Amino acid sequence: MTGKNGTIEIEGSDDHERQMKPLVSKEVNPGSSDGNSLLGKLALSVCPQRPEFCISATKFSFCFVGLQASYLLWGYMQELIMTKTFTPTESAPNGKFPSAAFCVFSNRFLAVIVAMIAVKIKHGSVFANNKAPLLAFTPCAVSNTVSSWSQYASLKFVSFPVQTVFKSSKIIPVMLMGKFLQNISYPFSQYIEAFFITVGVAIFSISSKSSDSDTTTNLVGLLFMLCYICSDSFTSQWQHRVYNTYGKANIDPYQMMLGVNSNAIIITTIGLLVSGDYAKVYEFLLVNPHALLYNVVTAITSASGQLFIYYTIKEFGPIVFTIIMTVRQMISICISSIVFHHEIDSIALLGAFLVFGVLFYQIRRKYLAKHGRA
Repeated sequence: MTGKNGTIEIEGSDDHERQMKPLVSKEVNPGSSDGNSLLGKLALSVCPQRPEFCISATKFSFCFVGLQASYLLWGYMQELIMTKTFTPTESAPNGKFPSAAFCVFSNRFLAVIVAMIAVKIKHGSVFANNKAPLLAFTPCAVSNTVSSWSQYASLKFVSFPVQTVFKSSKIIPVMLMGKFLQNISYPFSQYIEAFFITVGVAIFSISSKSSDSDTTTNLVGLLFMLCYICSDSFTSQWQHRVYNTYGKANIDPYQMMLGVNSNAIIITTIGLLVSGDYAKVYEFLLVNPHALLYNVVTAITSASGQLFIYYTIKEFGPIVFTIIMTVRQMISICISSIVFHHEIDSIALLGAFLVFGVLFYQIRRKYLAKHGRA
């Protein structure tokens, strides 16, 4: 799965996986690094009798709240930018934000800055210690840019709840890309799970077509979403390929983030110049300066969310991270339905429950498999 800033969310990587452990997992003393951290000191002041539990619980709460706040606000701002009717301009007479590509550009611009700072702090140099050349990241940068653009553009045609549920079906193209690019074989049970997720997505999408009165679910929107999941699937598999080619010990997630987004900045800049969207966006933002604020907030929450991803996986492993993000998807659907008045009938809810039911079953299966190997 690909993160919002163009990096792989390493939930399937054996090198980063940990068991889903109970919060009480190790001895912690006040003089340890955990005890001396800001979160550690806060936890010890609240519950000095059980420091190891309190420190882990505080870290988990920090991760949970950080991920939820970042990506719930990111999703809300994304839908607001693409669906709100602003003051019309000559190039945008309908009052809609004129360029999904600019939204991608703003996210990538801040992502590059964050990645450069992180790589500089960790490695002492921005590019010198990266074993993989920038060109190695170009294919996944192109696919990541296309997937992000499609995600924004689709909101003109499908509601955010439909988009969120539809994203869950990308397990199928991920498996196909894995087979095509890396000759990976998957067990039959995973194809069955993918089938039920697809059925749930189809039920939710078809039902929402008649129940959503604000944003019509039509073929164009679904084609944008299909483009998104295929491009996003290619991105994650190509990033795996880069890790395998140059060695995971030689490329950390921040270097991957820097490589992908450096290429993406060049791609989006060329796209904006060729399409003439720069002039349209400039005119639009002069008339609607608050639209620029929306883009800035989206970029900030996207970058902060990426940092929370790394910290959560480092502290608790990919299974806990996946649970948090699955819960986030469910909450985001509820928030979008309330704030933007999307109607979801009982049949659509059945499709959503089927999708999330299979997702939680996958999480449980992966946890049991890891626990059995421990």
